[in-house]
Amino acid sequence: MTEQTMAAGFAASFVDYACDQGAKRHALLADSGLIEDDLSDQDNRISVAAYQSLIGAAIKQTGDTALLLRHTFETRLETMSVVGQIVHTSASLRHSLKQLNRYLHLMGDVELPPGVDRFELQHNADGLWIVDHLVLPPDMSFWSEVSFARFICEFRRSFPDSTFEIGMEVTYPPPPHVDQYPELFRVPVQFNAVRNALQIDPVWDSPDTEFEPGNEYAFGVFTRHADEMLAKLQADTSIRAQIEAQILRKMHEGSISMDKVAHDVAMSRQTLYRRLKDEGITFAEIHDGLRQRMAMEYLGGQKVTVNETAYLLGFSEASSFVRAFKRWTGFSPTAYLNRAA
Repeated sequence: MTEQTMAAGFAASFVDYACDQGAKRHALLADSGLIEDDLSDQDNRISVAAYQSLIGAAIKQTGDTALLLRHTFETRLETMSVVGQIVHTSASLRHSLKQLNRYLHLMGDVELPPGVDRFELQHNADGLWIVDHLVLPPDMSFWSEVSFARFICEFRRSFPDSTFEIGMEVTYPPPPHVDQYPELFRVPVQFNAVRNALQIDPVWDSPDTEFEPGNEYAFGVFTRHADEMLAKLQADTSIRAQIEAQILRKMHEGSISMDKVAHDVAMSRQTLYRRLKDEGITFAEIHDGLRQRMAMEYLGGQKVTVNETAYLLGFSEASSFVRAFKRWTGFSPTAYLNRAA
């Protein structure tokens, strides 16, 4: 199974927010296996596992389990993904939900039953609901939490004088920060429910309720860009990209076996070897190349020491890192830093 990835814009925004709340940027990146270059473009892809590690590290540093939730309420989707631009130039609620389902993978990979969209608008005796069909294990319930928070905060900003949310049903139990729900969600919440669903005012599904008119041109521009990105994402089957994603997560551990990485990408060692040979590269070259790239990133940012960089890259001794750095650049790390200065 290929590792799930997501748009880097969400991680970049969360890192900035967490640091504003007191977290240390270099420690967050080290714990998640990410580097600054990963976050330089919101359309870059990072592993979902790295993002989860980032969230865990930030919560541990700040002691705030509601950190991701509050980040969601205090940020704008359009600053993190082109999907936000598409949603805000959609013609109506149903139209925007259709776009969310269409471009879902640009924000992050999810696994859904065949033929099922993630978000569905349902009418029943209780009213109008947005149902989230994504089934998650208990330790990933925050995905549903922040999804509904995103719906609510975007509508509050766009339509401050209108009622949108009415109630929520969620399958997860009350989180440690449940005391913040009344202030943030401002609606009754039923925990341990049989589904994840957000009840909204029925007026939003009325034929007479449309979003701001005149956005057809902007909508077309954004969707063309999104279609290009989606096609590229679906075509990106490079085995090198898959291997790099696996190594980056475990770089600091030092010894990374080809057997373990092959297992993580659901291949035999022989199959992985053959795929790499087809692409004209070896496992050792990928590992060494990543170390070099990350060394330049860490030292270039002048945010970590030579010894810390050696640890982050998985070298057992700083002297081994120094020898490798000389092989890569012709300079010792200290000389390189002096030249950069």
